[in-house]
Amino acid sequence: MAVDRMLPTQEAEDLMALTRELAEKELGKRVEAHEAEESYPEGLFDVLGRSGLLGLPYPEEHGGGGQPYEVYLQVLEELASQWAAVAVATSVHTLACHPLYAFGTPAQQERWLPRMLAGELLGGYSLSEAQAGSDAAALSCKAERLPDGYRITGTKAWITHGGKADFYALFARTAPGSRGISCFLAPGTAEGLSFGRPERKMGLHAVPTTSAMWDGAVIDADRLIGAEGQGLEIAFSALDCGRLGIAACATGLAQAALDTAVAYANERTTFGRKIVDHQGLGFLLADMAAAVDSARATYLDAARRRDLGRPFSRQASVAKLVATDAAMKVTTDAVQVLGGYGYTRDFPVERYMREAKIMQIFEGTNQIQRLVISRHLAR
Repeated sequence: MAVDRMLPTQEAEDLMALTRELAEKELGKRVEAHEAEESYPEGLFDVLGRSGLLGLPYPEEHGGGGQPYEVYLQVLEELASQWAAVAVATSVHTLACHPLYAFGTPAQQERWLPRMLAGELLGGYSLSEAQAGSDAAALSCKAERLPDGYRITGTKAWITHGGKADFYALFARTAPGSRGISCFLAPGTAEGLSFGRPERKMGLHAVPTTSAMWDGAVIDADRLIGAEGQGLEIAFSALDCGRLGIAACATGLAQAALDTAVAYANERTTFGRKIVDHQGLGFLLADMAAAVDSARATYLDAARRRDLGRPFSRQASVAKLVATDAAMKVTTDAVQVLGGYGYTRDFPVERYMREAKIMQIFEGTNQIQRLVISRHLAR
């Protein structure tokens, strides 16, 4: 079911129509096979790049789409309603471009940013480590300064598109303490960089998540983004935007589950009536619809604040928390609506439920979001 969106311009309406057509044609027809086979959709991100969907919220002068965040997020939601793994990878790519756009020098931006925003260079985000997920200040991966570059040594974890991306927004330690972390635009083919086998995940099977081993790999000095020691500031500024991306992905996933449940409830009959006409089930569907609409409203509120240049960190955490909790609830209820069929792989709702779980975990667990929100309130 097409969502009745309130977009700000005719250009945005046209973009959404293009996205919907592309998502149905390129994503909807491929998702089941790739998720079942756990195979990477070769060439698909090239299609998204050529369609202009991998640089939407960045300015046109850098090769981006020049779209406000509220439009970009609704595009992301539309992609997620067809294929969550692809939408999450698109969100991560957009996140990985943020350090260069927000903190890079004009020369660095001119060299790399247009190709990144065009999707010619696909990005990953490399912040987490095995012992440093929510506690980003505990990073141990080191970047040793050399006369003409940096030697990177250590292991990173949980990298979406690991081994497939062309570059990584890499965070490594250049000095002791929380202020000793720096950000690098690391090449994906550096000598001395290798990747672990893809994680055996509950969902999002088509896009790999891996660890990365930096065995003394040397990268050029001009790949430092911002100043040494500015890494956590860069990481956290990007994560506010990334949390909104995940909120939009979660909303699209929940919308897909709701659509499947409503369609089934209008076709299936019991006791001589469509099951949607039974009040108990009708009320369940109503609660699912309210949760999806609420999730969308929270991420749009945060996005509009961002577009106006207003603080949005607390609202980003609220959106991530509300939308991903809603996705978990709505996808679980969708399985219930379909009954025994919902538990089979003949219908996509069991996959939606598996995919929803990770959204409560990455880009900061929902417990961390509650911590962020409560700290804002305490101020």
